[in-house]
Amino acid sequence: MLFNSIDFALFLPIVFILYWFVFERNLKYQNFFIVVVSYVFYGWWDWRFLFLILFSTVLDFLIGKKLKRERKQFNRKVLLFISILVNLGFLGFFKYYNFFLDSLSDAFTLFGRPIEIDTLNIILPVGISFYTFQTLSYSIDVYRKKLQPTDHFISFAAFVCFFPQLVAGPIERATNLLPQILNKRKFSSNLAIQGSKLIIWGLFKKVVIADSLAFYVNSSFSNYETYSGLELWLSMIYFSIQIYCDFSGYSDIAIGTSKLFGFNLMTNFKTPYFSRNISEFWSRWHISLSTWFKDYLYIPLGGSREGKFKSFRNILIIFTVSGFWHGANFTFIAWGVLHALFYLPSFLFSTNKKFSSDVVASETFLPSAIEVFYILKTYFFVLVAWVFFRSDKISIAFEYLTIMFTNFNLKINNYGGVSYLIIFICLDWLVRKNPRNPSFSKIYIIRYLIFIFMFYQILVHFGRVSSDFIYFQF
Repeated sequence: MLFNSIDFALFLPIVFILYWFVFERNLKYQNFFIVVVSYVFYGWWDWRFLFLILFSTVLDFLIGKKLKRERKQFNRKVLLFISILVNLGFLGFFKYYNFFLDSLSDAFTLFGRPIEIDTLNIILPVGISFYTFQTLSYSIDVYRKKLQPTDHFISFAAFVCFFPQLVAGPIERATNLLPQILNKRKFSSNLAIQGSKLIIWGLFKKVVIADSLAFYVNSSFSNYETYSGLELWLSMIYFSIQIYCDFSGYSDIAIGTSKLFGFNLMTNFKTPYFSRNISEFWSRWHISLSTWFKDYLYIPLGGSREGKFKSFRNILIIFTVSGFWHGANFTFIAWGVLHALFYLPSFLFSTNKKFSSDVVASETFLPSAIEVFYILKTYFFVLVAWVFFRSDKISIAFEYLTIMFTNFNLKINNYGGVSYLIIFICLDWLVRKNPRNPSFSKIYIIRYLIFIFMFYQILVHFGRVSSDFIYFQF
């Protein structure tokens, strides 16, 4: 079920009414209701993969209980290994099986020994990368004794399948979401208002901005050879805004919907295109994933505690794995490696934490000239990397980049999306200090008019170009 669909527009108020007016008095029934509606939400796409979620849920619930009782360290490691092996095994099979077979076939062909390997017609379950990492974090935290495992299966199942963030995040930690599930919730009008604003803001980003820009992006990548360099630069700017509005739009709707039900999810985006270096960009882009890799991969590998060489190695590993997490294609790996290379200079010269404590123009309305320079420089590197992310093949990315940097023909025909860029950048700038509560202005009438404008635009664009969220494929 898509957030940007009539189905969800009918589903959400029905669930909201039943949740607060029928099941509110009994926490167990309320949590069971969350599981039921979450399975309906996910099964709307393909009911067969509900068994996969259920299996992962049962597995990690039982492993958590066994870890609680087990005292021998070796046995605890075995239990954790089982959780990691099974969860990543499912993820690897559904997402990467054909990729590895094709890569193996290509390798043999390269060395003059072509072989034929039959691939499988595998359907990638929506959201498997997200809920797999979510359940894994639970097992790891229980193993590390940072979290007491729950004895309530329904509550744990609700944590795994909570429908607002089930298929595209944020990737929640049990330390944050599970206690909220285990404790009684009370309806909060303030939380509901915040949630409603986030839902409108998220739908505006997806339905109005992202889906409108998708037309220009798809056109440029389908016929990039016929475009001028300037047109391809503009198309990549379109794509950068498209993917940001598409993904952060989903996160905003998920966080906003969760607030309607009394839950606070973690922030996933903090206006990343106003970042002043690559390090700040990654502290503001897909935060739930970047912090997941930091806590469960980078730090266990040694982090930055064991000298520059191992630190460089660890940085390269997490960025490469982050790229590979996005999909079974060398273009995603190249995207991750590029970000690692862009990040390393700031790490080498110890400027990676320079902008970690504040937002751009934190005390003023407009940025300073030096801040504008830093923002544009960072955005340039991010934009170049996006070429690989969007391309189907590495060769296409290089051809696209070659035209961008060598074809100086000034003709431009794809400027129709510029108005969407201007509107979005202005609105995103207004919420940079508090993206979790997009008020846009301290003046009530202006704030009110902006929300009316966004809601009207959503109605106008709704259904015009209905599309899946980009991150559903990851």
